[in-house]
Amino acid sequence: MGRGVSVWVLEAPDGFGDPQFHAHHAIQLTCSLSGNLALENEEREIEGRALAVDADALHRFAAHGVLAFVFVEPESRQGQALRERLFMESSLVQLIDQAAGELLLPLERTFEDDLTPRELLRIGQALVDRLAGSEPERAPDPRVERIIDFAHANLDRPLTLSTASEGVYLSPSRLRHLFVEQTGLAFKTYLLWLRLMRALEIYAGGRSLTEAAHGAGFSDSAHFSRIFKRTFGLPATTLTRL
Repeated sequence: MGRGVSVWVLEAPDGFGDPQFHAHHAIQLTCSLSGNLALENEEREIEGRALAVDADALHRFAAHGVLAFVFVEPESRQGQALRERLFMESSLVQLIDQAAGELLLPLERTFEDDLTPRELLRIGQALVDRLAGSEPERAPDPRVERIIDFAHANLDRPLTLSTASEGVYLSPSRLRHLFVEQTGLAFKTYLLWLRLMRALEIYAGGRSLTEAAHGAGFSDSAHFSRIFKRTFGLPATTLTRL
């Protein structure tokens, strides 16, 4: 995963979609790499190759074929830019951008070329950068980088900003400000996103959802399931390994 960005690719069978309206806290960019795609809220339905839904907006979708989902943490710098640029008039929008479409071409060969998670993330991050109108992220301040590295290495145990910042030598208030300034996220929000992505990686590696939850530092699988559904709008039990 990137800093507030996650990319999923799946093959949807006929009739795949949401039977009921739901909402989730991540901005969702959905791209049809083959087949068809439609998004609907309580007011209208839209169709297209690439569609987006705002964070916390009621919606449902129907699709068939190969789909790419790019989820963006709405409090991140890129998430804020996307909300300002895309959703001023509606919570559902079509993404019409030739350059963005070209960025999706490598994803169309996902199953043929066996793209790695890192390659998938790079493509998804480039799409988000393009749509958000932002430059690719630069490496953060070395002190923030140290905190991020520490968090990645210690997700299996309880963490706070103060424990992750040992040796940084900044006051707690200055450190909180610097972390938000550099990443666009409060440390607690960033850490929760990291834990979700770590749990998904563990599950994709063949472990159970309970093992994935504990391995990512959630108190139990129920806690992980609640956060997962709030963020992505689906129960974690619907995940299927490819």
